[in-house]
Amino acid sequence: MNTSPVILCLTYFVIGLLPFSALMTGEGKQLEEICDNAADDDGDGLIDLNDPDCDCPVVEPVSLIPNPSFEEMSCCPSDRSQLYCADDWIQASDATTDFLHTCGYMGWPEFPPPLPFPDGEGIVGFRDGRVLNQSNPQPGWKEYAGACLLAPLQAHTEYRFEFYVGFVNPLLSPPINITFFGTTDCENLPFGENNNFFGCPTNGPGWVKLGSTRLQGSNSWIKGEITVTPNQDMHAIVIGPDCPDVRATQSIYYFFDNLVLADERSFSLRIAETEHPCAEDFTLEIPDDPDLTFQWYKNGIALIGETAPKLSQMYGNGQYLVRMIGEDECQLTQAYNRQKPVSEEFVERTICEGDQLTFGPNQLLTPGSYIDTFKTIDNCDSIVHLELAVIGFQPDTVNAIIFEGEHYEVGNRQFGRPGEYPVRLTSSLGCDSLVILQLDHYHIYLPNVFSPNDDGFNDHFNVLGKGDLIEIQNLKVFNRWGALVYSGDHLPPSLSAGWDGKFNNQMVNPGIYVYLANVLMDDGKTRQFSGSVLVIR
Repeated sequence: MNTSPVILCLTYFVIGLLPFSALMTGEGKQLEEICDNAADDDGDGLIDLNDPDCDCPVVEPVSLIPNPSFEEMSCCPSDRSQLYCADDWIQASDATTDFLHTCGYMGWPEFPPPLPFPDGEGIVGFRDGRVLNQSNPQPGWKEYAGACLLAPLQAHTEYRFEFYVGFVNPLLSPPINITFFGTTDCENLPFGENNNFFGCPTNGPGWVKLGSTRLQGSNSWIKGEITVTPNQDMHAIVIGPDCPDVRATQSIYYFFDNLVLADERSFSLRIAETEHPCAEDFTLEIPDDPDLTFQWYKNGIALIGETAPKLSQMYGNGQYLVRMIGEDECQLTQAYNRQKPVSEEFVERTICEGDQLTFGPNQLLTPGSYIDTFKTIDNCDSIVHLELAVIGFQPDTVNAIIFEGEHYEVGNRQFGRPGEYPVRLTSSLGCDSLVILQLDHYHIYLPNVFSPNDDGFNDHFNVLGKGDLIEIQNLKVFNRWGALVYSGDHLPPSLSAGWDGKFNNQMVNPGIYVYLANVLMDDGKTRQFSGSVLVIR
C-alpha cells in the first residue's frame, strides 16, 4: 500500500576526522542539521527527519508485478471485461475478468465491491464459476488476470506475495482458495484461448501452481499472503481461483487489489507490534541486525536514547519509524502510525426514584446525560455515553375528557366523575410513580325542540359544542313511521347548519322526530348519539 513516511539519511562529509555537520561558519552558525538529536541545529525551523538535509531511502517491498494496484491505465472502464484499460495487465483466461475504477465502471449491480478500496481507485473483479438465467451451473467458468513480471522470480529464492481480496457476502463470495500460478515464458499468456470453460492455467502446458491460501470475508477486504520458492525462473504470473470446480446455485464473485510480490528479505525490516495495541507493555520492534545501528523517531523527531531494535516504551499516538545505518547506506522503515484504539458506546438506563446507578466512580440519582471512559478487557479505552431516566422523579399529569357515562382508566382504577385524582403506580421495574389525573366531561348540546319558521332564531336542528367537538360526521332524522327525512354529512357544529325542518323542500308537520348523530371529538374518537326532537311552529 502507498505510504508517505518522512525520510532521512545521515550524510558525512569528511574533512580530516570531523563530520561536515560539526563545522561552523565564522559566525558560529551550524551549517547542517544533525539528524538524531531532537534539535533544530541549522535554525530553519525543521528538526531531524523533517529537515530536507536529512534524507535517505525507505525500505519497502517493490512489487515485481507491474501496476500492482491497477492505478495506471490507458482508458477509463465503461463496462465489464475491460482489463485491457489497466496498463501492463493481460486478460489471462478467455473467461474475462472485470476492471473497476471510480472514474467509470464500478461493477455488476448484484456484486457491489466493498468500499473504500485498499489502495487507490482501481481494482479487478473475477468469477469462480457462474450460473446464468437459472440454467445449470457452469463451474468451469474461471476468470484470471495475468502479467509479465518486471523481473523474473529467481529459482530457489524465497518470495512473498501479499494482496487484498474483496468479498461481497458469504452467499455471493463464499470462502475461496486464492491461487498463484507461474510460467517460465511470457508467451504462455494468455492461456486457453477460445475456450470459456478451460478452467485454471495448469489444465494446459507451461504453467505450475506456485501456492494458494484460503480466505473468507463479508463486505470487506481481507489481506492474503502466499510464500513461494520456485524451482525455475518464473517470468509471468496469473492470479485467480483454484482449479477444482466449485458447485454453487448462483454466480460467485470476488475482487483483487494491491498485489505486492517481492523477495522475502524486503518484507523483513518492518516495524512490528509486541503486544495487543492496548496492553500496558505494548511497544514496537524491528528485526535485529548486528551490522546496523538504529535510531527511533516519532513524527520525524529523534527519541533520544532509543537506539535498540526494540522501543523501550511508547511515547503516545503518532508516526513512528526507525533509521538504520550500515557501513555504506542509510535506510528508513516504513512509517508505523500509532493510534491507541478507542471505542464509543451509547446506552440508555432507567432506575426508580430513590435508587442509584453506579457509573464509573459516580453514583447517579438524577436523570440526564453522562459520559465516562472505561477500560476494556484488553485495556483499551471505551467512551460510554449514558442517558439516564428516573421513573417517578417528577409527577406525571394526565389531562383527559370523557362523556358522562364513560370511564377513564389509570392502572387498574377507573374514573368517571370530573375532578383531580392522584394515582400511584408501580412500573415493570418495580418503581413507584405518581400520576395526577385531571378529568373533565365533554359538553355537547342536542336540542329537544326547535322552530323552523325562518324567524332567524332556532331555525335549524344540529349538534352543538365547544372547541372539543370537531365535526358532526353524520346526522340523520326520521319521522315516527321510520322514514328518513334528513341526512347530512361532515357538518360544522353551528346553529346555521343541520336540518332546516324540511323534507323534499316542504316543511314537515309539527311533531316528534327521531335523530341519530355520529360526532368526532378532539380525542380522535367517534361517538354516536340518538334521541328525539320536537318540531313546533
